[in-house]
Amino acid sequence: MTELLVLDKVTAGYGESIVLEDVSFTLKEGDSLALLGRNGVGKTSLLVTLMGLTRLHKGSIRWAGGDISRVSTHKRSRAGLGWVPQERHMFPSLTVEEHLTVVARPGPWNLQKIYQMFPRLFERRNNMGNQLSGGEQQMVAIARALMTNPRILLLDEPMEGLAPIIVQELVRAIRKLVQEEGMSVIVVEQHARLALSLTQRAIVLDRGRIVHDSDSASLLADGDKLDKLVAVA
Repeated sequence: MTELLVLDKVTAGYGESIVLEDVSFTLKEGDSLALLGRNGVGKTSLLVTLMGLTRLHKGSIRWAGGDISRVSTHKRSRAGLGWVPQERHMFPSLTVEEHLTVVARPGPWNLQKIYQMFPRLFERRNNMGNQLSGGEQQMVAIARALMTNPRILLLDEPMEGLAPIIVQELVRAIRKLVQEEGMSVIVVEQHARLALSLTQRAIVLDRGRIVHDSDSASLLADGDKLDKLVAVA
């Protein structure tokens, strides 16, 4: 498979503050990655760095064969990076359908396909952004990123604070994206075992550095190592 994303010794942070240090990994087209670690180790900062919203002190980021280390956020988005941040950024004056159509770009992901994946959004298509539950807002956030027809989806804590029934719907959707659609996905998730069950590969960060890199299945099978690395129950 073609190399899609390559980080080479990336050191980045906010202003002079260093959060990520000497981070290197490669993601191929169609790969799925769980990005794990305790709170505050740099997981969200890594996604933000991929979108160009931190200061890159050293290293490089390559995307689809080109260097995007100094490319602006909106150009990275147009190049195929689909970002779903923790803050869902709902617009109270827009309906669900308007949230989706306003960002739409040509490609396989259109309203029909979105509504097939998220039937609940079809039911709520005329509801305003502030009339949705937290889980429904998360579905809109993911669907909105898909409507840009990205080549990779960056998911930052997609299950945080959601009811179990909504988590089940999102798990089903993410699993379909990975297994049936072949989409490249990076998932930041506190529920480590859940993230590992959805992905092919796992990276664990500690203090801004990669301390573990393996296939997800082997880490999931080694409960002692997983508990030591991410302090899960």
